[in-house]
Amino acid sequence: MKVKKVLVSQPKPSSEKSPYYEIAEKYGVQIEFRPFIKVEGLTAKEFRQSKISISEFTAIIFTARTAIDHFFRLCEEMRVNIPDTMKYFCTTESIALYLQKYIVYRKRKIFHGNTGKLDDLLPFLLKHSKEKFLYAVSDVNKEDSNVLDKHNINYTKAVMYRTVSNDFGPEEPFDYDMLLFFSPSGIASLLKNFPEFKQDDIRIGCFGSTTAQAVRDAGLRLDMEAPSVKAPSMTAALDLYLKEDAKKN
Repeated sequence: MKVKKVLVSQPKPSSEKSPYYEIAEKYGVQIEFRPFIKVEGLTAKEFRQSKISISEFTAIIFTARTAIDHFFRLCEEMRVNIPDTMKYFCTTESIALYLQKYIVYRKRKIFHGNTGKLDDLLPFLLKHSKEKFLYAVSDVNKEDSNVLDKHNINYTKAVMYRTVSNDFGPEEPFDYDMLLFFSPSGIASLLKNFPEFKQDDIRIGCFGSTTAQAVRDAGLRLDMEAPSVKAPSMTAALDLYLKEDAKKN
């Protein structure tokens, strides 16, 4: 069966130049964007239950822009004053630059890695090892913090937001030939929304090894996986898959 309708479990691209639109036109397929999960921030009341006092920390570790948004939101709601001496450690430059939305960007107090991994931040963390670090995370945080433990970094994980299922409405059609997932939470949401889900001819594609494992753990068939040498992105993988699918059909 030829793929005619694809569900991408992410928000609709803000740019009309997205590769997804080119792929849709190239292969004559319908591509729809519909997140299976959404992010909700913890309320100030919920965060206080963790007994974490933000004002006690002298530095913060961020691995996502979402974490930055919810950190500053909670600070505002709880009337926590962030001192100018606070240091910020981000796993990528883009995350570090995002801080400009909330603070004046000064290189002497903002540090960033390049790979998106905590290991890349280690030289900066060790150089400032006397700081007391707050590590802002989500409830499904998968980042391996063993590197922090191994080097005796003084840190505390603080859950500031959660990932929840973005439920389908009873009148919302589910007539897709292919589903694309980007996180294990997306697979969990699929099964929550459709407990009796039968894959049959529906193709499933995913990005990342942890998502691929979640597909297999759910007893589903994985038809397409990215990244790979030939397809470093989800769009590149989808392009290759639809090209082969067109040949077969």
